Amino acid sequence: MKKVRITQVRSRIKRPKRQKATLDALGLKKMHSSKELNLTPQIEGMINKVSHLVKVEEI
Repeated sequence: MKKVRITQVRSRIKRPKRQKATLDALGLKKMHSSKELNLTPQIEGMINKVSHLVKVEEI
């Protein structure tokens, strides 16, 4: 299974509640925080919803 590193690069301030909840579900609480996750269809969908706030790198 592929692994990806997700890094929050833009602020969550003034974002809709659903986008904030998606960032929380991905484990991103602060700017420049990163998480390494397995790329499942569910995670891929969450990344697509907040793609303007995060940077994704394959590991």
